This record gives sequence, C-alpha cells and structure tokens, in this order.
Amino acid sequence: MDKNMDMGTHAKEATQNTTRANNEVRRSLDFDNSSQIAGIDAVEDAARGFIATWDDLVVSTEEGQGVWDLRPYAFLQQEEAPSTVNPSLWRHARLNMNNGLFEVVADAIYQVRGFDLSNMTIVEGSDGIIIIDPLISTEVARAALDLYYENRPDKPVAAVIYTHSHVDHFGGARGVLSDEDIDRGARVIAPQGFLEAAVSENVMAGFAMSRRSEYMFGPFLPRGEKGQVDAGLGKTSSTGSLSLIPPTDVITETGQSMSIAGVEMLFQLAPDTEAPAEMTIYFPQYRVLNSAELACDTMHNILTPRGAQVRNANAWAYYLNEAIALYGHRTDVIIAQHHWPKWGQETVIAYLKAQRDMYKYVHDQTLRLMNLGYTGIEIAEMLELPEHLDRQWFLRGYYGAYNFNIKSIYQKYLGWFDANPANMRPLPPEESAKKLVEYLGPVDEILEKARKDFENGEYRWVAELVNKVVFAYPDNQEARDLQADALEQLGYQAESAVTRNFYLTGAYELRHGVQNTTPAGTPADLVSQMPIPMIFDFLGVRLNGSKAQGMRIVINWTFTDLDERYVLNLENSALTYSQSPPAMLSPDADASFTLTRETFDMVLFGATTLEQAIESGGIQVEGDPQQLGELMGLLDTFGTSFNIVTP
Repeated sequence: MDKNMDMGTHAKEATQNTTRANNEVRRSLDFDNSSQIAGIDAVEDAARGFIATWDDLVVSTEEGQGVWDLRPYAFLQQEEAPSTVNPSLWRHARLNMNNGLFEVVADAIYQVRGFDLSNMTIVEGSDGIIIIDPLISTEVARAALDLYYENRPDKPVAAVIYTHSHVDHFGGARGVLSDEDIDRGARVIAPQGFLEAAVSENVMAGFAMSRRSEYMFGPFLPRGEKGQVDAGLGKTSSTGSLSLIPPTDVITETGQSMSIAGVEMLFQLAPDTEAPAEMTIYFPQYRVLNSAELACDTMHNILTPRGAQVRNANAWAYYLNEAIALYGHRTDVIIAQHHWPKWGQETVIAYLKAQRDMYKYVHDQTLRLMNLGYTGIEIAEMLELPEHLDRQWFLRGYYGAYNFNIKSIYQKYLGWFDANPANMRPLPPEESAKKLVEYLGPVDEILEKARKDFENGEYRWVAELVNKVVFAYPDNQEARDLQADALEQLGYQAESAVTRNFYLTGAYELRHGVQNTTPAGTPADLVSQMPIPMIFDFLGVRLNGSKAQGMRIVINWTFTDLDERYVLNLENSALTYSQSPPAMLSPDADASFTLTRETFDMVLFGATTLEQAIESGGIQVEGDPQQLGELMGLLDTFGTSFNIVTP
C-alpha cells in the first residue's frame, strides 16, 4: 500500500469535543469580513492581477520525479471547513491555493505564486529582468520563469536578489541564472551576512533541522481533510535540487541604492528579524515596497519549531517602524515574498503598523510578566492579543503560533531554565517516565484514566501524560495509539498549519514508526561556499569524542589558490584549528597536505578519493597520509531518521 494512503486510512474522525471547538472558532471570528482594516480584502487581493497558470501544476525533474504538485489539494475547493480542520486555517489554506503569474504593477512588477512555499518576484527593466528570491528548487524556479516568459517579453536575467538567508529564497538560483549569465555581467545581490547565515544554518545543525522539518511541513502526511492542508507561508516545500550562487554585490547599509536595467532600488537592512541577514527593497519609480518576510499575512515564528536561533521580536518591531518612516508616505503597494500584495497608501501604513504593534506587544508584555516572576509556560497561557490586533486575519497564527512565540521570547532572554531548582537537572525523559509510571500505578489503570480524560476533551493533558507511558514502555501499542489519538485531535483544532503538521506527524509515527528518509547529503553548492574554518568546525561537530579519547593527531593544510594555511589539531577529544602564516605551521605535524580548494571539494564530495588525488599530484603530502584517514574514521555520519515522539 502507498505510504500516504496508509497514513490516511488510519486517521480518525474529529471527536465531538473537537467539532465543538472548531465550531466555536467559526462563531468567534467574522468570516464575512475580510479584515477590520479598510482597504484589505484578502480574497480579492490574493486573486488580483491574475494573468495565467498551468492547468496541471506539476513540476518534475528531467528524470520525471515530481518535485511540486498542487493536484492533491483539490479538496480545498470546498468552501466550508470540515470538522477535522480549524475553520480559520481552512480559510487561509484556500487563499494559498491561488497560483500562477500575477501582475502587481503593469509592465513593471510581477509575481509567481503557488509554485513553491515562497513567491518569486520579477521586476522588468529596460533591457533585462530582476528576479527576487528564486524559490527553493531549481526545477520550480525554472518552471516559474518559463510561465513568466510565456506571458511577458523574453528579456535576459540582469540580476537575482536574495532578500534573506533562508533556503526558500535562494535554493532555486541555478534554475534562473547560469555561470554564463554571471560571466556576461548578471549580478547576484544579497544583504550583509547572507552567505555565512545561509551556509551555517543549513550545515552546522542541518541534519537535525531536516528531521524536525518533516514534522513542521508534514511532507509524508496525506494531503486531505485529515492530513496536511497547508504550511502557513504557502502550501508546502518543493523537493527538487537545491543550489546557491554566491552574491556578487552585498548591501551593507540602509539607504544604499542601486540601479539595474533602469530600475532604481533602495535597500533597508533588517538583521536579526525573520532571518539573521534580511533586507527590504523599495522601488521609488513604482512606489512599491517589498517587505521580504518582515510582514506577511500571518504572525511569523519568533523561534521556528524546526529549530534555529531565537529571533528578536523587538528588532522586528523596530525595523517595521523604520520601514514606515522611510517608505510609508511614498508607498502605494506592498508586496512580500510570501502571500499577496496590499494596495493603497493608507492601507499599507495601517498594515505595517498592525504588524509592528503585534511584535512589539508580544515582546514587551512577555518581558513585563517575566519581570513579575512568571515563567514562559505561565505567560503563554496568560497573554492574549488586544482585540483590535486579534481581529486582523493577517496577524493570526497560521505559521507562527502565539503561545509558542511567547515561550520563545522568554527563552531568548532567560534561556530554557525557569529558575526552579527542581528543574535544574531533571532526569532524562526515559528515566523520568519510568519513575513516574511506577509512582502512578499499573499502566492499565493509567491508560484507563487517560481514556476518560480523552473522552472529556482534555487532549493536551492526555498527550502529556501518555507520553510518559510511551517513554517508559515504548512497545506498549495501546499507549502509543492513545497518545496518537490525542495528538490527532489537537492537530485538527490547531489554527497554525505548522502546529497541525507537528501533531499529525507525531500521531502517524506513534502508530506506524519512523520513515527512513536520510537525505543524500548537504548540497554541493552550500558546502563549496563554506570557508575552510567552517568546514573544520563542522568536522568538529561530527567528531565522536568517546572514540577519540586519548588520541592526538596534528595535520598541516596549505591551500595554494586561497593562500591560506591551517593547523588542524585533535587533542583531548576536541578538534581545533588555527589559521597560520607559513612560519607557524606545526613542525611536529603527523602529515602536511598542500592542495587547492577545488581538489579539497572533490575529495569531500566523493568525486575523487584522497589516494587518487595524491597519486595524480593534486595533493602533495609530507608525513603519513593515513593519519587523515584515522581522523576521518572518528567522525559520525548523521541521518534524519532518529526518534522524536518515542525514546
């Protein structure tokens, strides 16, 4: 049986409690009113300017492997939300089905939406086009550009702009730009710090993030009323080839301007907001502001559940306020790299102010209660958005969840520890679970009580309690099934698409186990852009300290094309390095390697072996080259099939 069919077969109906909860959402929100801010009509705005799309929106690799397919989302044509989906999320998921080429400003600015998680913006210049954020995969980026060329003049790509350092905004670069384009003068523009942020996030903790992303985006969930319906920012993530073309131009300060193909652009840096490196773009000729991901039609994540560094909600509000001051009085249209535009100067300003005030409110009120002695978990249950903000559809938690964000702000300032000494060094989950279950009594009695709470709709408590039983007795299928049932109902009630995907993926793995989805590895484009120190740092992350105990290996590295020299040192189960002038290479090194960065990359990617590179003269060696093999044998190989909801 197909994996997705199997998952759908075992999904259950919404309980009466879940149906009541979702009906209450339907009653409490004004579904007949697009927004409380005049001039915003999400239904109209999401469809405005539509030019064309493909009847069967399917994108595949040259080998015929599908990487993007909207056909399974046909169930969203139904207007009324089923009882298994939060009605607010259902509304948003339907809006995210708008796809194709859209006109923002006639003969000037266009967007391709619904071809990936993000949008691709295309600005027409006198003798070329500027592409902003070329999606995740090269295949979908190429398809989006093909759709544009089918309906607009066939001008060459003059520049690609990355608004920020997340993969859904640069991964498809080689689908729209080639090395030949760069050679003829095409430019790649990004904010200061882009390359380091883009590479480090996807490599240093990349394997763990990839596994957690399976929960966040639900790629293995069936598309349907009981499965994945949306990803908040878009339908889901494409699964094609990732790429990265390094910037040729870096924006280093707010107010920096640039003219390409007759198009004037002003840039505003907004670091440490939605991404470590991010910027907005203003087009004075067209009175259009591209807010990147600073303002979209959702509350965003202060801490993404897939894992990353906590973002700065206070800085987020600051840069939104700065954007209002810089551009609000001269902006008639605001676009973003997710969702749809807003038209009208008054509307744009009101929209940005509401976004600003939402982030500022959640930041300041969290710190206020924190300073009154409340913990993150307590604050998350206490705070509510002011009514005027809570009524705005574009501030609701379709991607970021309000409760989750409050705890994230607390974490940024005070960390995970709540200062209660009982929580300073708790037992590991398995050990704690066994002791708790032992205290509570026979497992059958615990589960019987939990089933009664389930019938009463206490799904949060059932999921928390029965998780202890699962960690104490992971083979107890009755416990796994009950916890899965609780997670499933929580997913059905969730307004956040991300939260829903987490709950439903957890429910599936409790019932069926973990899918073996180990990726092929980090894309070569990303690794090739890592500076040598970052590669050595990543080798240190992979070092198995127990295996390395008592070992000492010193290796000199000379990269002739980079004119860089390093001493790599294994000692005390830690891998360190120093960058050295020629005279400082270690005279006591076990081996010394002289090579180019290209040869180094070829060995890393498996295009050649160390032995072959030495034999061909690509690497010159002094000392014992087997010491490098000894070191490499101490490194762990990462995968993405580790357990999450079970021990």
